Amino acid sequence: MPTVEELYRNYGILADATETAGQHKDAYQVILDGVKGGAKEKRLAAQFIPKFFKHFPELADSAINAQLDLCEDEDVSIRRQAIKELPQFATGDNLPRVADILTQLLQSDDSAEFNLVNNALLSIFKMDAKGTLGGLFSQILQGEDIVRERAIKFLSTKLKTLPEEVMTKEVEEFILTESKKVLEDVTGEEFVLFMKILSGLKSLQTVSGRQQLVELVAEQADLEQTFNPSDPDCVDRLLQCTRQAVPLFSKNVHSTKFVTYFCEHVLPNLSSLTTPVEGLDIQLEVLKLLAEMSSFCGDMEKLESNLKKLFDKLLEYMPLPPEEAENGENAGNEEPKLQFSYVECLLYSFHQLGRKLPDFLTAKLNAEKLKDFKIRLQYFARGLQVYIRQLRLALQGKTGEALKTEENKIKVVALKITNNINVLIKDLFHIPPSYKSTVTLSWKPVQKADASQKRASEDTTSSSPPKKASAGPKRDARQIYNPPSGKYSSNLGSFSYEQRGGFRGGRGRGWGGRGNRSRGRIY
Repeated sequence: MPTVEELYRNYGILADATETAGQHKDAYQVILDGVKGGAKEKRLAAQFIPKFFKHFPELADSAINAQLDLCEDEDVSIRRQAIKELPQFATGDNLPRVADILTQLLQSDDSAEFNLVNNALLSIFKMDAKGTLGGLFSQILQGEDIVRERAIKFLSTKLKTLPEEVMTKEVEEFILTESKKVLEDVTGEEFVLFMKILSGLKSLQTVSGRQQLVELVAEQADLEQTFNPSDPDCVDRLLQCTRQAVPLFSKNVHSTKFVTYFCEHVLPNLSSLTTPVEGLDIQLEVLKLLAEMSSFCGDMEKLESNLKKLFDKLLEYMPLPPEEAENGENAGNEEPKLQFSYVECLLYSFHQLGRKLPDFLTAKLNAEKLKDFKIRLQYFARGLQVYIRQLRLALQGKTGEALKTEENKIKVVALKITNNINVLIKDLFHIPPSYKSTVTLSWKPVQKADASQKRASEDTTSSSPPKKASAGPKRDARQIYNPPSGKYSSNLGSFSYEQRGGFRGGRGRGWGGRGNRSRGRIY
């Protein structure tokens, strides 16, 4: 094993030789042998090996392997030095291999080391983006779980930081092609990250690009398969995919396939849906997604049939007035419970799809059914007026901080819900029924720009190794309004507030329990 002095002497020989350094193979071999020495020798070897690497193509494998040994050294300072110099080996055919190695090194839990790996990957990205991506995707497809997870996270956070001259159309096409291979077998959490990666690509910002993404999501959602409402994974998969599709829909990119599937397969099974996500009102979640999609539904093949399914489901949540006894009192023990959150979603969806078949209520329903519907609407509207007055009274004069209390925030949302239903019911009471009014769904922010044009917000890039992901992607809090039962109740204490749950992905679950892959170092 060479000493520090011998390493410096052979370094001098190669440095003095400049462009003819390749003639001094023995001197370079001495430097390669430095990796077998002590800490000082290793630190020098970590710097000297890459410096003269280009002069000895016949020793490329030996040099890279020597540097890799240093990347795995017990001494953290030696590892950091060796990793820092790795981009110097990324020349020609060696670049994909170096990218592959760096990707495996993402599993480091040392923050400084992890940052060096990230920086090294970014630097070789700028040399050859496709070659670097080849190494990253190789590990995503075949690497260990921790490497796969961090490689996907790297792509989801770093690609957007690269300049346009690096992220060319050809590079983006390569990312799309490789991503499709990965999407054949992913967990829900991984799917969300890949949708974030793909939706951030410039070439997919166009109408045709977004259409491609919708088709990808539809394929992942498996809309051709029979829907099993009692299988939590099946339900979760559909919901998670639909959540990814919703921001892509617009007046030019239609939601027809998803809306059709929800009407034909999900609505009839609404009451039997199951989910592993604790505290999630799965039925309301489904109805909210349907409502959001209904605005962008195109021409539907079985429109009348699906509108009938939607109408029937709406009727379930719009009760008839309680029967009155001879003395004028209610014959029943209690008033029907008015589920405003559900009705807002169903009424909005019906209103949106009803525009496509405006004579549905007058020509497609018999007179008895139409009369029954109007009685239900009227009863609901009377209850609405009471709650709207109560809510306005409760919020009267409150501004600023007072409106930020948990109780008042819920009341504000409740007022949005009841106002929305009120507007839609008024439309349907027109003769003939009208579908002209426009409302903003209670959980959606009021925006000047078309919400469909908004893209997912960017995550803040962490400078330390990623921690284990939480149970599911964070979702905005959704307020659910459960009004007090009883038409004229003045009790406003029955509001409830829930978090909207997200997909809680876990490896080995039904969606994307991936097969066995190779383990260990595969440099």
